[in-house]
Amino acid sequence: MKINIYGSLINLNHPQHYFHWSFFSISIANLIIILLMVVIFGLAVILPFPKSKPSKNEINDEPQLDFNKYSSKPDDMLIKKVRSFLLSKLPPNKLLPDNQPSYVASWIYVFGVATIAALGMVIVSGMVLAIGGVSWWHQSTLGHFFNSIHLWGVELFMAFMVIHLWGKFWMAAWRGKRALTWMTGVAAFAVSILECFTGYLSQQNFDSQWIATNGKDAINSTGLGAFFNLMNFGQMITWHIVIIPLLLVTVVALHIILVRVRGVSHPIQKAKSKAAKKVLKAAEAAEWRGPTKKYDILKEGIIATIIVLILVLSFATLLSSPDQPPVTVATWAKLAPADFMATTASELAGTSESANYGPPYNNGHAEVQKLGGISWQMLAGVHQGIDPAKTFVLTPLKSVSPGNSKLQLALSEYTRANPGLQKYWATTYLQAVKKVSFKGGLPIVPKANDGPVPIMVNNELALAKSGAIDTDLLAQRPFYGTNYTKPLLFIEDGNYFSNIAKSEHLTSNQWGVMNESGSYPGQPWLWLYTLWYQIPAFSSSINVDLIAVYLTGAATLLLLLVPFIPGIRDIPRLIPIHRLIWRQWYRSKNT
Repeated sequence: MKINIYGSLINLNHPQHYFHWSFFSISIANLIIILLMVVIFGLAVILPFPKSKPSKNEINDEPQLDFNKYSSKPDDMLIKKVRSFLLSKLPPNKLLPDNQPSYVASWIYVFGVATIAALGMVIVSGMVLAIGGVSWWHQSTLGHFFNSIHLWGVELFMAFMVIHLWGKFWMAAWRGKRALTWMTGVAAFAVSILECFTGYLSQQNFDSQWIATNGKDAINSTGLGAFFNLMNFGQMITWHIVIIPLLLVTVVALHIILVRVRGVSHPIQKAKSKAAKKVLKAAEAAEWRGPTKKYDILKEGIIATIIVLILVLSFATLLSSPDQPPVTVATWAKLAPADFMATTASELAGTSESANYGPPYNNGHAEVQKLGGISWQMLAGVHQGIDPAKTFVLTPLKSVSPGNSKLQLALSEYTRANPGLQKYWATTYLQAVKKVSFKGGLPIVPKANDGPVPIMVNNELALAKSGAIDTDLLAQRPFYGTNYTKPLLFIEDGNYFSNIAKSEHLTSNQWGVMNESGSYPGQPWLWLYTLWYQIPAFSSSINVDLIAVYLTGAATLLLLLVPFIPGIRDIPRLIPIHRLIWRQWYRSKNT
């Protein structure tokens, strides 16, 4: 079998296929991932769980440890008080148990450990990629292989976490004073999405460029774009490999500790009278005193890790990972020179998106969003000031004008003119350039009353093709060369960039935030966020990004607070999926 350039046996770097139904649109790759998750969840609910040996006694009467021996007589030492508290809440037999309730007999319980195992795989592969450097995986076959391990580790991690969350919802796992356990689990899911998001932004390929330029609108609408710049890949990789992982590991650790402290939720039971419900509520919060069975948590973790490792290595070897090259100003100018020339003229005319965007770039109002009379963008103000005509055109041209007398004269004539005349020249040229033709690679634009603009644009085109514009825009800010805000804003102002994205099915009206280039699976767990862009009442609004942020935030808060919302928290009792999960226990009780 032929191996492609990425070292995989199956090449997914070809156009994606999509399934359309009503206003829903999903890539076949994402649909396969979701269907697999549903099938795995269904199998975990239905398939019988292997029986394990019971403890010496059917009743959990394991001798309790005497924690008094861990400390001397009580005194006012803070360390002893903290130690006593921790030992009382999390004794060794809870932290590393060797038995568990007999009702824990379903594959659903396995996905918590599987999620942790996949997270470990993601962390290890991420550390290797970080050591290799941000460009290593683009240039090395070994680096690309580790990137593939990282990608598929993330896919498994998110899939296992979602299945785990599904299971816990249908088990109403927040019962018995376990609301905080549920909430930390939801928080871990939310933080994981943010971690995945910054990971995609850190790739420095086309996908990361597109996500950055589109995601910036949502972030800017909240006012956070002034401080959380998606187009600054250096900043994003810092969030991805340092800040968010620390937060994620902390939340996951807290979730695990709460599981160990509170134990797993008991099977759902019915109670009709108020008195019976009160007794049942107290029993659900109490430690399990019923039958138990042997349980080796370390063995389960090792087995889960081995299985995850095998799956990840298999996917990485067979399917590799996508890496569509980034768009540069140079490639844009070479492959779509007419679009580049028109965009350059629009920057001079002040009609481009960047010229009229608004905060955090300038004082325009075209992309400013507000709801309820509040614009977080305007309140945040301009923090990354950009004058597109000066930044994208005039400054690069001035840097190469010495030695080019025609360009010097053109720039001199242009800068001496008043703003109204400058705009007139650029607008007139913008109309003429629509009929541009090329002969021997040189542009031929119909003559018009456009002053020095043709000479300036022709020199800008030649400069861009040489790669000098890319270098200049990156050099217009200090220190590390990882802030791509200026070149990406310039590239985004043209049509070439968006046309590539449209061909890859990545635009917002194509459910693009869920998709990946080629036939690779993307991020199906982001369906809720991208949903709002498909609803006509929202998609036609100039405030659609802010609407999507608000509604996604509200839905996330709703999920977080499920334990406290009557009706929603009662769904698991009304739809008895829990009876499949705990069917062995219910049979034993004949209920």
